[in-house]
Amino acid sequence: MTTPVPEDAMLIVGAGHCGGRAALELRNAGWTGAIHLVGDEAELPYERPPLSKGLLTGESTAQQCGFLPASEIERLAIQHHVAPATRIDTLARTVTLASQEVLPYRSLLIATGGRVRRLTVPGADLPQVLTLRNLDDAHLLALQLQPGQRLVVVGGGFIGLEVAASAIQLGCSVTLLEMGPRLMGRAVPESVAQRALTLHRKHGVKLLLERSIERIVPTHAGVQLLLTDGTQLDAGAVLVGIGIDAHADLARAAGLAVARGIVVNDQLETSVPGIFAAGDVAEFPSVISGALMRQETWHNAETQAHTAARNMLGQHESFAAHPWFWSDQYDHQVQVAGEPALASSGPNGTVSRRLAGSEEIIFYLDAERRLVGACGWGLTTQLAKEFKLARMLVERNVVLPRPQVLQDLTIRLKDMLQPSSYRSATTEPTSQTIGAGI
Repeated sequence: MTTPVPEDAMLIVGAGHCGGRAALELRNAGWTGAIHLVGDEAELPYERPPLSKGLLTGESTAQQCGFLPASEIERLAIQHHVAPATRIDTLARTVTLASQEVLPYRSLLIATGGRVRRLTVPGADLPQVLTLRNLDDAHLLALQLQPGQRLVVVGGGFIGLEVAASAIQLGCSVTLLEMGPRLMGRAVPESVAQRALTLHRKHGVKLLLERSIERIVPTHAGVQLLLTDGTQLDAGAVLVGIGIDAHADLARAAGLAVARGIVVNDQLETSVPGIFAAGDVAEFPSVISGALMRQETWHNAETQAHTAARNMLGQHESFAAHPWFWSDQYDHQVQVAGEPALASSGPNGTVSRRLAGSEEIIFYLDAERRLVGACGWGLTTQLAKEFKLARMLVERNVVLPRPQVLQDLTIRLKDMLQPSSYRSATTEPTSQTIGAGI
């Protein structure tokens, strides 16, 4: 069955955080024509950060995660289609759904997000082996997190650590397996990874690094994980948090350029004019280095949704938001801003600022002593204000003739943001240079 749709319709494939925000922005930007929001979940658009935290502990509800309720969709005349998109015809400018609907579009946004990676060992398909990507996954996992439950978390990244912290809070016994030599891979420096490890062990998590699973077998009480080193772990449930891959099959089949994600330019437009991609699925040029990158973060989905929507309307706006993400674990938080990987390997490539408590912010500078990134760790209540300033310094491309000023707590980060504290950099007109007299 073909449903007639105005040819000037705005079409969004992917009704998650990014897609939902883009639909809202289309209306905010003045679009009065048809908007079609296509997704394969029955739930209306919602934010994902609570899935590994508040939704598991009961501090948040599914309704609280949503930001586009049915009443608002109706008020804004956004047509929500619950059916996977199966084909994009770039010549006819149509999208076919699994329901056989064919939706024409003037501009198309692909915001299909990511697909969870799964274990490939024998037994990985047992019902006790869970993943966490959507509301249904969170509800299923929450049912397992009862006091005394033995949970094995596979993966020492942000999702795995957040779930471990939530499970401990609920009275579970938690063992976490990480294949690598430390937690959070290359996302944070070694010192922060070590602090996180110490914190989780303090709360009772059993952490096993450089361990791999050989197979998983069912038992009368759940499952048993057999590790390659001979270790055997019994569990009532297993949570696999080993990352996601861009959900780019639809774009690839349509002939769009796809690498680690759907390749877009600085305006988030794909290799086919009139088709845009944003959020977890997009591979876009870094605002700092220009190199292609993917960001699987709340901030990226939020900011790219706005830029993509405006560009669907022909505004030709460059995406200018700097990378930023955070992870809450117990009463602690890690935040990362910018691109720490761009830091110089020289002696001034990293500078640590140890705050009054146990909090620490590590700054990253390139060969020109320009701030390119920052990573903070500490009590959430203590870190938040100071890291906000650190993030602003990175976003302003501040240049530091003497990077050591960052170590001096008598010099406030707030002062470094004042116009009187710097002169314009002669090598980079968009940068600010902190004066050598600070």
